[in-house]
Amino acid sequence: MTDRALLLVNLGSPASTEVADVRRYLDQFLMDPYVIDLPWPIRRLLVSLILVKRPAQSAHAYASIWWDKGSPLVVLTQRLQQAMAEHWTHGPVEMAMRYGEPSVETVLTRLAAQGITQVTLAPLYPQFADSTVTTVVEEAKRVIREHKLALQLSLLPPFYEDPDYIDALVASAKPWLEQPFDHLLLSFHGLPERHLKKLDPTGDHDFQADNCCKGASQAMRAVCYRGQCLRTAELFARRMGIPQSKWSVSFQSRLGRAKWIEPYTEARLEELAADGVKKLMVMCPAFVADCIETLEEIGDRGREQFCEAGGEELVLVPCLNDHPDWVQALKGLCERAPLMI
Repeated sequence: MTDRALLLVNLGSPASTEVADVRRYLDQFLMDPYVIDLPWPIRRLLVSLILVKRPAQSAHAYASIWWDKGSPLVVLTQRLQQAMAEHWTHGPVEMAMRYGEPSVETVLTRLAAQGITQVTLAPLYPQFADSTVTTVVEEAKRVIREHKLALQLSLLPPFYEDPDYIDALVASAKPWLEQPFDHLLLSFHGLPERHLKKLDPTGDHDFQADNCCKGASQAMRAVCYRGQCLRTAELFARRMGIPQSKWSVSFQSRLGRAKWIEPYTEARLEELAADGVKKLMVMCPAFVADCIETLEEIGDRGREQFCEAGGEELVLVPCLNDHPDWVQALKGLCERAPLMI
């Protein structure tokens, strides 16, 4: 065994379903400038307004999907960590949450105290966004700088079109998609349009154009979240052999009044039901572990909305979680991760 640790990082979760814990979590999450990219005074005012009612609403939602062992996201990430520990021969395997506990700071300082000198940092997000990948990287850099840790980081880059990742998606979803269904909706987490525009080195984004984000240049594709989502969906559907007419892409989890990337999942659920789709399968490939956005937003509220609009059955296909093919794919991806600093 060498001293190259693996650190799996996911988004995070409140410590409990109590309103105070949910408020604390939401405050940390929403005050991240990579999540709400507004000047601090405006962001502080906006978040304070959100925190008047949102914590109680979110606490109810978390309570509806909470497991006996805790937050599904945390429990499933722990299971992935345990599975990875059986295959990662280079050092210890740890997990951290960008928001909540265990924090990136807690884990990195503990690894350094154990004599670890190299860490492969693995943000568990297939597609790139500042609000997911960049904030993890910057937090790790901050911890190393402020604590003067003698750590070298390798970074797992976005793997949205990696063949092993696509194969793992297929293997995990196949048992669900082998049953008859009318349509497959691939629902990705949404982002404000401005997040994509500010990272676009070409200035070519035109969200009203049908081909926007498709066939993007290499420079644009490297940072175009929507284009990466479309690419993941295309590769998955092709690998599964699903006809173009039988699948579509949408974006969920809007927050606030800003213009977010389209089409919206809520709208697609209504449209598909109106078009006569009776049995709808839904996958959420922006997430590698089931969480409130999959279990509650799609599995509960989305199902209710679809059925009220005239559909008969919505089946939520589980995320990769700790599927054996995903464990093997992630191991390979992390072993190939390039040195960052």
